[in-house]
Amino acid sequence: MKIQNVLFLCTGNSARSILAEAILNKEGAGRLRAFSAGSHPKGQVHPQALKLLADLGFATDVYRSKSWEEFAAADAPPLDFVITVCDNAAGEICPIWPGKPANAHWSISDPAAVEAACQRAAFKETYRELHTRIVNLLAMEAVNG
Repeated sequence: MKIQNVLFLCTGNSARSILAEAILNKEGAGRLRAFSAGSHPKGQVHPQALKLLADLGFATDVYRSKSWEEFAAADAPPLDFVITVCDNAAGEICPIWPGKPANAHWSISDPAAVEAACQRAAFKETYRELHTRIVNLLAMEAVNG
């Protein structure tokens, strides 16, 4: 069975798309492989995203904030799905992805946009929402697979 590649996109590639990449790589291991990128990457992963992932037992040294241009290059992994996780990225003109992957949009609130005192709770809620959507995606993929 072919492992399908999923690219999660947001503007900064520092929070939501990173969390989605981590969750799908754990939950979809052997079936789906996740990547993440941003239209205007911040250059670093948000510290709260890294802390939450570390607290949940994820290795965090593999995550970096990167441009979506990496995945439009000829030597990029072939993409089967592209999922935007923020409204800003969904409204932007994306590169032309080799292979014409299926596209979807999940409107997820930015946990980094809330005041610092509330960010931990916001990141936990974002993780929970992404986890639920990814588990549902995997269930649909198993049925249709």
